[in-house]
Amino acid sequence: MRIRKKPWAEAELEQNSHVIKNAQELKGKWAEYFGNDNPIYVEIGCGKGGFIRQNAEAFPHINFVGIERQLSVVAVAARRTKEELPNLAFVWSDAKKLTELFATGEFQRLYLNFSDPWPKKRMYKRRLTYREYLQSYREAFGEKGEIFFKTDNRNLFEFSLNEFCADNWKLSNISLDLHNSDFEGNIMTEYEEKFSSQGMPIYRLEARYGMEDEKK
Repeated sequence: MRIRKKPWAEAELEQNSHVIKNAQELKGKWAEYFGNDNPIYVEIGCGKGGFIRQNAEAFPHINFVGIERQLSVVAVAARRTKEELPNLAFVWSDAKKLTELFATGEFQRLYLNFSDPWPKKRMYKRRLTYREYLQSYREAFGEKGEIFFKTDNRNLFEFSLNEFCADNWKLSNISLDLHNSDFEGNIMTEYEEKFSSQGMPIYRLEARYGMEDEKK
């Protein structure tokens, strides 16, 4: 997500209580930061924060961390967040630094929503579902973990299906048109609201490993 530079962005990141400063220092200490041992779910590329904010409101017994690499965007997300959401935090960073931000096994679920499709073939290694990224997520998850992935880009979705399978993830709840499916409990992102209002299909899947014997 790209937006015009906000002159107040740096001040917002400095002053807003939902923004984590020096997040690397919390590696292995996120339970201490949140003040509980509740599960931690992470969204990479949280944009203006609508999706993760709604999740934090709906599931107060889960801690949510939104990661966004663009300063102005994460500043907007933080500014829009109510003070009474102690289970929500934002980090100005990117996907490559997960293992710098979290100790192994410290978070349990990863959301990848409407990631940059990097459509040119020579750019495929930049896609967040490329197998080297998937392996880095495994490293961060530890023994088990799950990824919930949504996109409006069919080529990216097909690419991602192949990458997850190549890296031996177990797939479920695969949808080629989410809003015309029987899936319940969907929380939309800002992009999703825009694309679906234009009649575009939304693609979704859940990928897991090390959780075969657990109730989904």
